Amino acid sequence: MAPALSRSLYTSPLTSVPITPVSSRLSHLRSSFLPHGGALRTGVSCSWNLEKRCNRFAVKCDAAVAEKETTEEGSGEKFEYQAEVSRLLDLIVHSLYSHKEVFLRELVSNASDALDKLRFLSVTEPSLLGDGGDLEIRIKPDPDNGTITITDTGIGMTKEELIDCLGTIAQSGTSKFLKALKENKDLGADNGLIGQFGVGFYSAFLVAEKVVVSTKSPKSDKQYVWESVADSSSYLIREETDPDNILRRGTQITLYLREDDKYEFAESTRIKNLVKNYSQFVGFPIYTWQEKSRTIEVEEDEPVKEGEEGEPKKKKTTKTEKYWDWELANETKPLWMRNSKEVEKGEYNEFYKKAFNEFLDPLAHTHFTTEGEVEFRSILYIPGMGPLNNEDVTNPKTKNIRLYVKRVFISDDFDGELFPRYLSFVKGVVDSDDLPLNVSREILQESRIVRIMRKRLIRKTFDMIQEISESENKEDYKKFWENFGRFLKLGCIEDTGNHKRITPLLRFFSSKNEEELTSLDDYIENMGENQKAIYYLATDSLKSAKSAPFLEKLIQKDIEVLYLVEPIDEVAIQNLQTYKEKKFVDISKEDLELGDEDEVKDREAKQEFNLLCDWIKQQLGDKVAKVQVSNRLSSSPCVLVSGKFGWSANMERLMKAQALGDTSSLEFMRGRRILEINPDHPIIKDLNAACKNAPESTEATRVVDLLYDTAIISSGFTPDSPAELGNKIYEMMAMAVGGRWGRVEEEEESSTVNEGDDKSGETEVVEPSEVRAESDPWQD
Repeated sequence: MAPALSRSLYTSPLTSVPITPVSSRLSHLRSSFLPHGGALRTGVSCSWNLEKRCNRFAVKCDAAVAEKETTEEGSGEKFEYQAEVSRLLDLIVHSLYSHKEVFLRELVSNASDALDKLRFLSVTEPSLLGDGGDLEIRIKPDPDNGTITITDTGIGMTKEELIDCLGTIAQSGTSKFLKALKENKDLGADNGLIGQFGVGFYSAFLVAEKVVVSTKSPKSDKQYVWESVADSSSYLIREETDPDNILRRGTQITLYLREDDKYEFAESTRIKNLVKNYSQFVGFPIYTWQEKSRTIEVEEDEPVKEGEEGEPKKKKTTKTEKYWDWELANETKPLWMRNSKEVEKGEYNEFYKKAFNEFLDPLAHTHFTTEGEVEFRSILYIPGMGPLNNEDVTNPKTKNIRLYVKRVFISDDFDGELFPRYLSFVKGVVDSDDLPLNVSREILQESRIVRIMRKRLIRKTFDMIQEISESENKEDYKKFWENFGRFLKLGCIEDTGNHKRITPLLRFFSSKNEEELTSLDDYIENMGENQKAIYYLATDSLKSAKSAPFLEKLIQKDIEVLYLVEPIDEVAIQNLQTYKEKKFVDISKEDLELGDEDEVKDREAKQEFNLLCDWIKQQLGDKVAKVQVSNRLSSSPCVLVSGKFGWSANMERLMKAQALGDTSSLEFMRGRRILEINPDHPIIKDLNAACKNAPESTEATRVVDLLYDTAIISSGFTPDSPAELGNKIYEMMAMAVGGRWGRVEEEEESSTVNEGDDKSGETEVVEPSEVRAESDPWQD
């Protein structure tokens, strides 16, 4: 038997789990890694030990290498994988990765690592380069044979390195190289290496039933071939003897695809698209084998006409022929790696259009690098047009942020980890060297580093929006607000920590500026000395806001009122509560304070109309909580306001419109309604006289009912019975217009009985019974 080699199963701090209790967790891990039945394969001895590393527990398997077996053909040596990996490899292939297509990303990243190592080592050992050619990666699919061949001219591997790196699951050559760099301070530790987990290579088995690795290291005179099939516990290593397969330097990986994956991944266009998606910004040229077409000039015989003799004439013509050749797949360079001062605006716009398939230039961009505790580079863009689909406004998974690690694309499928939902319209790239990814590199782990990155990305985004708002070209921010204003309002609701950044960016129409949007800073700047609040009114349209009765006294006092005309506005403002120590006050709710009330006049009005308020409350019953004298009306007779803690008329309308709204809570949440009367209006004065002189009058009661129903509509509420209200209005109209202009009545039967034959053909003109007053509104 060969000597036992001790291998520790790679345990990352990100993936290790504290064991509690130890005995049960160890039993679980043992059952996960051992084959069914609990016994090891013949030729392998394994002892399981529990080690404590950095306050975490890790499982260590001291496995013995099986005895080398010579195959019948004598073409190679057979090795068992280190440790019991038959089930672990199955876990990597079938559970670790979410998408099969990432196998190409992992293999290209490994090839890039090999090229990086060679470039780094050749600085001190130029002989390593030899005559191996340029540093590059070539990918050649073969749909006829169902194979994909990936070739790099990197550092290659010796036989011992093949056993060490490919024979041990989670044993990363890159990780060892990084560790050696850090220990040797003379060489330095600045590098761009990618693979550190040691499982990326085995992603090849996601699509391949057999993998062949042929590799030639400049440190060795021999070339070795590594072979393994899926679901196997062993692999073969042999020396390459065929002169046709000899490599000058580097590694060639051949994947023999499964039957189900041949038609998808052996297609040249598919390979090209995968390279562009995942490895477009790798620092070495990547060539793919592509079918092309070209126009060539050929000579053809002209047809001989009948009766003519002699040789046929030649004529030149062109035809299109197809051929196969290598094509560079990663032409676009990573713009974020350059100094922002050296990049022109046109280059940023061109990169944006190519990376995100856009046709409009972005409104703005920001290019920055953060250093310190977390280091990453990023370019963020604000699109030139908002999303056409309303669902995208609240969808955090918009694939607008592309995450790279060492210029290798990792994912664009996030659920609010890097950006909050209300900033999901921002597009850009983020490239970091030390993100806390899981082993498969597809899922971003929640950690302190991620939270710091998120905070800085949000701050940079707000700085970019603030620059647009402060620019001399006002049309830019107007365009931004039209497209993305709803998103910022959503941020008022969802992100209380950034209210100070969001609030200065908000824009609304107001009673003093109905054509142009105004900011809260402009509002406060134009406030009067005695004004202590920011007044707003929420309605369904600008037209209804301008004609609302709540505005009358405020406009008379030259107080500006913000118009909230979008459904999200009222909820957003309520979440802000204050801005620069000024409270937001809804003018459609009770206890409105305008700051300059005449207390003596108000007290006298309340005393004079106290009896009327009680009388109207008695007539309306539970329809209103109370009736009081208003300080917000100047021309309307009355208005219906909401309670301080209840829904406003606008909010009640929105909640009723919810498709899945709960009608049982509507009555509770809409709160109490208060009828406020205008003591200066003639109708109110007449009713005041009626309650004193004729409190039992039926006509006065009908006026009160109609007054309340009309206040419901003018205040923005929805009447409970529109038909009943309509009948009341028709009845009042009939009373108002009856007989005013005189009407012709044909009373043939009555005139025959009463007037006789001599008057049977005449018509009777009925004069109005009322005496017209000078102030009659119906007078011509």
